[in-house]
Amino acid sequence: MWRLGNILLWNLMAAVILLGQARPNMKLNSQSRSGLRSDCVGNIMRLSLDKALAVGNELEVEAINGTRHVVLTPRLAAQCGYSMESDPWGNTRIYSSLLGCYVDNKDDQTFNVGLRLRMYGYAQSDVVTHDVMQTCSYTQWASREILCDRNYMEVSNRITTPDAKGHAQDVKDIDAIPDASGAAHGIWKLTFYTPEPVSMVLSEAQQAGYGAMVTSTRLVMQSPYNTAETYSEEVGGVPMEVFRVSAYYQAPHGLNVVNLAAACPTGGVLFINNVISWHVPQRVTLLLDGNFEVIEMHMGINGKRLHGSQMAARGYTLSTTRHHIVIDIPVGSPDGYFKSHAPDYQYHITYSVEPMLEVLWRTADTQDDTRYKVLFPITTPLMPQPPHFHENTVPEARVFSVLLGTFLHDVVLRNITFSTGVLTVEESNARGFSVQEHNYPNGTKSFSLSIPFDSDVVLKRNPDRLVTYYFLPLILGFIILPEETPFAHSVELQASLQNVELPTITGTCDQNQFYIGVKYGSQGHNFKAMVGPRELTAETAEEYNFQGNGTHFTLVLPYTAKDTSFELITSDSVRTRVDLVLLDPINNWVLSDLYLSCTFPFIATMCYPNGTMTAMAVKVESVPNLSPSRLTLKDQSCKPAFSDERSAYFSFSVDSCGTTRTFFEHYMLYENEIGLYYNKRVASTSPVDPEYRQTVSCYYVVNETQTIAFSSKPRRYEPTPEIGSGQLMVQMRLAQDSSYNLFYQAEDYPVVKYLRQPLYFEVELIESTDPNLELIVEKCWATLYDDRTALPRWDIIVDGCESPDDSHVTIFHPVVSDARVLVPSHIKRFSIKMFTFTKEEAVLKDEIYIHCDAVICDKNNHLDGLCRGQCVQPTHRLYSRPQEIKGVRRGQRGTDSTQQRQISSGPIVLSSDRTSE
Repeated sequence: MWRLGNILLWNLMAAVILLGQARPNMKLNSQSRSGLRSDCVGNIMRLSLDKALAVGNELEVEAINGTRHVVLTPRLAAQCGYSMESDPWGNTRIYSSLLGCYVDNKDDQTFNVGLRLRMYGYAQSDVVTHDVMQTCSYTQWASREILCDRNYMEVSNRITTPDAKGHAQDVKDIDAIPDASGAAHGIWKLTFYTPEPVSMVLSEAQQAGYGAMVTSTRLVMQSPYNTAETYSEEVGGVPMEVFRVSAYYQAPHGLNVVNLAAACPTGGVLFINNVISWHVPQRVTLLLDGNFEVIEMHMGINGKRLHGSQMAARGYTLSTTRHHIVIDIPVGSPDGYFKSHAPDYQYHITYSVEPMLEVLWRTADTQDDTRYKVLFPITTPLMPQPPHFHENTVPEARVFSVLLGTFLHDVVLRNITFSTGVLTVEESNARGFSVQEHNYPNGTKSFSLSIPFDSDVVLKRNPDRLVTYYFLPLILGFIILPEETPFAHSVELQASLQNVELPTITGTCDQNQFYIGVKYGSQGHNFKAMVGPRELTAETAEEYNFQGNGTHFTLVLPYTAKDTSFELITSDSVRTRVDLVLLDPINNWVLSDLYLSCTFPFIATMCYPNGTMTAMAVKVESVPNLSPSRLTLKDQSCKPAFSDERSAYFSFSVDSCGTTRTFFEHYMLYENEIGLYYNKRVASTSPVDPEYRQTVSCYYVVNETQTIAFSSKPRRYEPTPEIGSGQLMVQMRLAQDSSYNLFYQAEDYPVVKYLRQPLYFEVELIESTDPNLELIVEKCWATLYDDRTALPRWDIIVDGCESPDDSHVTIFHPVVSDARVLVPSHIKRFSIKMFTFTKEEAVLKDEIYIHCDAVICDKNNHLDGLCRGQCVQPTHRLYSRPQEIKGVRRGQRGTDSTQQRQISSGPIVLSSDRTSE
């Protein structure tokens, strides 16, 4: 598996097969050595290409064979003894066997290796060419040399062909691989053992991907890994790829046979305690027969031997056991490199290194030497490397500070996801967040973030009245170069500060009102204000003369306000309390409160000379369930003349309602008592409620002489009653349907209706049972706002009849007497269809208000034409209406026959759920 990955690396070298003259605008740079380094390391030539030279380019490698250039495809490279290794950043090493196909071999002693590197930029016409020529000298050939490289196995045996005088001579060249130097000197047939024998002539073997040739003194074979004629076998617990062949070649004295064998490890790597331990069999039985001894044993990196001091400095060890040669390399040694990965979007790293093992064996019986050289790239399994964060937040500085790392140099922070959205690093710094990258000498890096507490990306809450809790959730988005593989890491930062300044409340009173001031705390107006039992809303704020700015607000409450509480009532005063509580809007903690009680002048009882007494009873806090309407005098038939939720008003004469009279020396005392007298038939009262008793008294002076006079004269006319005045109440309600049985209540508004859905209105004269009165709806109109005078407006009823300008005609509905309707003349009903105001086909607002003017008429007086009845004009009347001229008003009706009332209803909101017509 190690080998397969390295074979694929050749795709970086030779993706396109082209000769030199096929590319235009070529720049020949054979003299430049910037970023190129070549050297000889034993029986191979090594060429290093710096990433600064190769980055961003497509690399193509050609072998130089005299005047011809041959593009090295991955297949041809494995067949001819060439390999390449490249890290993810473009650092590249190219290896050439000195016995490669296209090497200029001088008597197996001097070797001229030529390579041409073509680097194509983003534009295919932009080509830079580097020619590399390296001469290597190598004379320490063993009887057999085995080379295990990434993508091929090579074995060469020494051969001699003596002439008639006993001197060695070369066999004649027979070209088999086109343009290859010294190719296939007389090789006739090859027999591969798989382990079953498979025979091929030379051309068939070359078509199968094998390389074979005879040099001056050696017969050489190269084979890729995992071919049909190679096989795997385990030696000493280490898997090996085996290549065995018998080569038949023609010599002057006849046909010779050379048995060749190579076995290259494909495994044997262990990872123990952050150490790479590579095991190679000490005795490869496939290669060695009989007794042998190890003459030399060397370790190297990237094809080059290391001295003992170099190994010690790096922590490398080369040792032997009974069965193995063992090389130990610490993970992270300087000769390898780390790489970042993100499987399943989680951060991992690997470490890659390429050790070399070189062993020289000598057999005891033949004294033949075997040099065994293995280049073995190793990459560790994925190692999880979850980032660690170190929080440096000092809450008093009010800044979140965190350091996240460490990462390898190929990791880039791309963006940060906050609770409010995603920002790039540049956008984050532009917002005032400090996002910095820190690089360390060992090639790692970390990232620091500083984000103020007051930023909108920081979430805040208060677990306690005085403590603010700050919470910053982050998702940091990274990419790994050069693949741009994404991964993310979540971080949650927390801090708390006891920094809350609570709001404060002050209050005073005068003779009639409470004056309350609230100063905001450190969190501004972030609280809920409760005035008595009600929350301070926009409506109640207006009711209580709210005035405020960014630091405080004030309220002015009459002592009789709805949200005050009566604590104690006397004959001349009342003690009233107002409660103001400021609550946390989330947890309902009491942030501040004020309970202010004041005594105000109050006349509870009035005594009149004509013997009439009036008394006012109020609902005091000690009797919370008191219903003032159920209070009575001693005579329980004497009930309040008026009552509401908080008070009851009584008016009675001193000689009624159970009033007692007591004489004293100079005055008389009339006394009664207001109380709640339980009646078993009344379900709403309970004897467990506290008693309510309020004594009312009047003192009259006695024995006082008053002079009065009386005279009379004949009268000319019978006396007539004095005309008094009173209030007649009119209400307008919106019915839920045409039956007019159910009506929308105040809490139902705004009422939502569809376009052209009927709206059923009822206008009623209430609190009157006089059958001589009749209610007439004079006019009705619609506006966008609750202001009756607002513009624009649309007339619905004009002069008691439907508007002639309305295409959707108003319909009047008859009213008959029933269980609810006692006097039909007191009620008028009409309906219209829901509409909206538009301008140039655009809806101005999706709600309307309906306003009406109603007239109360005396049925016995028809002087006013409108009082003749609702819409009694002839049907053939002219549908025109007088224009209202500024400065001109309609004539007022006589007060003896009519009373005018103004009423409104709304808002009614248009629903968007149904398609408008």
